[in-house]
Amino acid sequence: MNQRKSSHKRKHSTKRRPHHYHWAWPVGGLLMLALYAWAFYYFFVGPTGFRWRAMYGDANYPLGYEIHGIDISHYQGDIDWHKLERAKITGCPLRFVFIKSTEGASQIDDRFAINFRQARQHGFIRGVYHFWSNTSGPREQAYHFLDNVKLENGDLPPVLDIEHKPADRTTEEFQQDVLLWLHIVEDRYHVKPILYTYYKFKEQYLNTTAFEQYPYWIAHYYVPEVTYQGQWRFWQHTDAGRLPGIKGEVDLDIYNGSYYDLLQLCIGANQE
Repeated sequence: MNQRKSSHKRKHSTKRRPHHYHWAWPVGGLLMLALYAWAFYYFFVGPTGFRWRAMYGDANYPLGYEIHGIDISHYQGDIDWHKLERAKITGCPLRFVFIKSTEGASQIDDRFAINFRQARQHGFIRGVYHFWSNTSGPREQAYHFLDNVKLENGDLPPVLDIEHKPADRTTEEFQQDVLLWLHIVEDRYHVKPILYTYYKFKEQYLNTTAFEQYPYWIAHYYVPEVTYQGQWRFWQHTDAGRLPGIKGEVDLDIYNGSYYDLLQLCIGANQE
């Protein structure tokens, strides 16, 4: 009985529906499409975007840089290091390799030990990065990194890869957490750790003078040049590089300076 009454009311109410309802849905759809297009451009394609995979063909390599490198993890699988050491990018040899070591407070990359050893044996300048986790505390993560990574003179400073902020921490609390990790690791190696992230994240969450003292490794893909106005040392310019010795794609990086400058950045370079 109630169901019939409600159906009867809906039937009569339909006759009274204003004419503007007929074009409300198409207009709403167009607005949603426009919003989606703007968001896609803002977060992925724009001048300070992070990850944008080119739709047609491969991205061009940035011009004007001679010091090239890569960053690797277990995703690259078994690497043929003999082939890799002979690889060239725009006629320039590979100089450095960043290697994933740890993540959070317990994970260790499956290929870290062999990649770490092989990089040094084949003449590359080594760097090692820790991937930040929002499910572990900064102190636990720092000591997990230090317990499993033994950097040597000639290696690049340790790297903190940070791309996400925990929802349950304020920006100020998050910044203190990041600084705690950096300070603990700096105390061990007596060099400023390298901070890896993308520009939008740094601008939103790490935009204080406290972080300006750390070498910045910026991730920004498929653009001819970095538009970030601050100082930066490394630029990860694509996640779709192809090199002999590596099956599949690999991240490619450049150093913003000379080979001598890169060597001076390494651990032990300024010891008397």
